[in-house]
Formats: sequence, C-alpha cells, structure tokens
Amino acid sequence: MRWTDPTRAALAVLLGAGLLVGRPEPGTAAGFVEAYPVTAAAMRAAGPPYADWAAQGRRFLLFDPRGDGRAVEVLGDLDTADRIAVLVPGVGTTLPDFDRGLGGIARRALAGQARALHEAVRAADPGARVAVLAWLGYDAPDGVLAAAGPAPAHRGAAALRATLRGLAAQHPSATVTVVGHSYGALVAGLAVDHAPAQVTDVVTLGGVGTGVDRAAGLGPGRRIWAAEAPDDWIRRVPPVRLPGLGHGRRPADPDFGARALPAADVHGHDGYLVPGTSTLAAVAAVVLTGAAAGPTGVAR
Repeated sequence: MRWTDPTRAALAVLLGAGLLVGRPEPGTAAGFVEAYPVTAAAMRAAGPPYADWAAQGRRFLLFDPRGDGRAVEVLGDLDTADRIAVLVPGVGTTLPDFDRGLGGIARRALAGQARALHEAVRAADPGARVAVLAWLGYDAPDGVLAAAGPAPAHRGAAALRATLRGLAAQHPSATVTVVGHSYGALVAGLAVDHAPAQVTDVVTLGGVGTGVDRAAGLGPGRRIWAAEAPDDWIRRVPPVRLPGLGHGRRPADPDFGARALPAADVHGHDGYLVPGTSTLAAVAAVVLTGAAAGPTGVAR
C-alpha cells in the first residue's frame, strides 16, 4: 500500500494518541513497533531536520509537524520495558525546539532531558528494562499569559491519558512514572485522574500546580514527588485558583504533601534534569524503584 503524506500524518497522530494501539495477537511482538515506520515515513516527507532524525534511527510514536507540532520519542526498548517514564514539558515547548531547546538553550530541550534521564537510569542499573518517552503530545501554552489558565492543560491531559492507557494495555505488568516539568506538572496531574493503576508515581519538577491542592487528590496509593530549586522563579507564582485562572497550590508547597526530591544543586527553572544534578539521580531512582535517591519526606 502506498501512503500519501496527509495519510501518514493522520496515522501518526492516531498512533501517538494511542487510538490505533490494541492488544497484539498471541505470538506477535508486543508493543508499539507498528508506529515507528509510519512516523519515520512522515518525518522523511517533512524534510530536515526531521528527516535527519529518521535517518539516525530515532523512534517516534507520534510525529505531526502541523502548527507548533507534536512528537513522542521513545528512548530504550518500549516493547520489553517493565519500567516506563513519560516526560511532559511545559510552556513554550514546540516541535522546532524539541532538539535544540527553547531559545537554543540545550538544557531546555525535551529530547535532551529525556536522553539524560534514560542515561541516568541505565547508569544506575545497566540491566534495567526501561523506556523513556519524550512526550510532546499537546500544544503547550506559548507564554506566561497563555499558561495562566488550565484550558491547554486539560486538552493535553486528555491526550496524555490516552497514551497512559495505551501503555497499560500493551504492558499491564509495567510500572509507569509520569514526570511533569513546570506547566507539564499540571498536565500530568490532570491526566492521572482516572489513569490506569500502572501509573504508580508522578514527579513534578518546578511544578506550577497539579489541579488539586493535596497530593492525596491524585489517587490513593499513588506516590507524588516534587522538586523545586531554591532560585526557581516558579516560587513567585501566587497559589490561587479562580475560574479559568491560576492553578492552586504548587506541589512543592509543604502543605501539598508531596515527597521531596533533592534540588539544592539545581539552578533556575530548567536545570532539574541536567546531568550530574541530585534531582536527575533521584528521578532515575524513582523510575527504577519507586524510591528517591536522597532525602525524602514532605517537599520543602
């Protein structure tokens, strides 16, 4: 069968949203490998730099270059993974910045953050069967004003929830950790409402909010973690929630009740997953074991 470019793009969107992911027939490979050739074809058709990503053998569940763009890259073998991390970005993240980072700053690049997390997990346990998803599956707000309300997060949460359900259907014995940075923490918090039981941990990094004011509101038995750097500007965001405005209590607020992740050596709002930081090591430990490497307790 010969696919037209629009058909490839449409299939890529459906695959990435989990809408075409079903249980495999007995004796077949379990997982999402069916998506990879479809997204690779769409990336080749889109030209550089996306065609280069496909040529490098990078694997994507979702690729859609329209508008600000969407993409979900897979690091590791998703078909055999029993530990899966889904990294959700925040304000200003677009497909053109997926690799280079917002403003050309490498530490802000979703792809680079996902690679750093995957490498940290593998360094901690080289034999671990782990996959990390760099999940740009929603249209992130373009700026602070657009991020003042929850509407983009609700739309993103619906797409993320579909991905989580697809992961759970394909890998019912795997555990899933959702890692949300900044506005991505809000997307993650809204998505885990009614998420499958396989989602055992939610990690927020400089999170603006989660949609609830208490960690217990994100599901019984689900572990909620928070990291907030001493000089992160997110601390200055007022903890208000009005109709269409504000996101309530930050997950790093002591009254929220999250488990603390170390962040004393993190600088600014975008340094949580920089290689060598205590936060990166702690998040890797959560993905591997459900326990942080470093001090835990109530986030401060």
